[in-house]
Amino acid sequence: MVENTMEMKTKTLPADFSQAFDVYTQVSEKIQTIIRGKSETVRLLLAAFFAGGHVLLEDVPGTGKTTIAKSLAQSIDMAFGRLQFTPDMLPSDILGVSIYRQNSGRFEYIQGPVFTNILLADEINRASPRTQSALLEAMAERQVTVEGKVYALPVPFFVIATQNPVEFHGTYPLPESQMDRFMIELSPGYLDRDAEVTVLGDQLVDHPLNSVLPVSSEKQVREVTRSLAHIRISEELQYYIVDVVSGTRKAESILLGASVRASLALMRISQALALFGGREYVIPDDIVEAAPYVLAHRLQLTSQARFSGLTARGIIHSILEQIPQPR
Repeated sequence: MVENTMEMKTKTLPADFSQAFDVYTQVSEKIQTIIRGKSETVRLLLAAFFAGGHVLLEDVPGTGKTTIAKSLAQSIDMAFGRLQFTPDMLPSDILGVSIYRQNSGRFEYIQGPVFTNILLADEINRASPRTQSALLEAMAERQVTVEGKVYALPVPFFVIATQNPVEFHGTYPLPESQMDRFMIELSPGYLDRDAEVTVLGDQLVDHPLNSVLPVSSEKQVREVTRSLAHIRISEELQYYIVDVVSGTRKAESILLGASVRASLALMRISQALALFGGREYVIPDDIVEAAPYVLAHRLQLTSQARFSGLTARGIIHSILEQIPQPR
């Protein structure tokens, strides 16, 4: 009997990596029963999730951004919270507030929605910059500071933020510091004709989300994250990552290049893609695949570059073509 591709990949991995690969496969397959025709988006979303990062989904309304986030949350048995960002939202609506209790004569801190494992920040760019900044500490340090006291967030803590393009009415562009907190940015896009027909059929009676059962646990997620940290990446490939990221800082068409945080994110995503490919080591193709999604949203182009029709992803592809890949 001919073994299928999944079995062959699993057999090439040591036991710990094999178990991690199985968890990824189960979660991926479950999500793709809901999100049709977006296998690459799901793959990169899970790469960021298991690598301990956060994801920004940017696209026009109605392209499945919120459904992607909810399908991930329901496929894993972990706490889930959702925030619908609006112009009048305050930081306390995210972080929580202290309330004075007369019976005890003390202030009691009431935790906000940020205290969860998976947080959907829906239409994050509809809130003011002041409110957006309330997530900075949470995303970078997995903690929040309220009235001088530090509160640790649950582990894992994963933010999926959605936003409409900044040209849309009533939106605020996310500041550079906020963008740098997102490990990757994805744009799901519209479905092709066949996939959209499949979605219509799936929802003739009920939405598939209403019948999703978890296929993974919090413990298994932590084990996958630990496994990713042991995916090998050679020193030569580490230099390659640094050269690619440094290229964004030297390009004449870029006003602000990618940070050291971007280099770390590119390495972590590459390790996840290696595992998903059935390998315990990173290859150059992993880095090349991840680079546009990890770097593009962190860059600021010059006015001349924008007026010339250049895009951040196009510039990154040019940088990748100019830098020789390690052999």
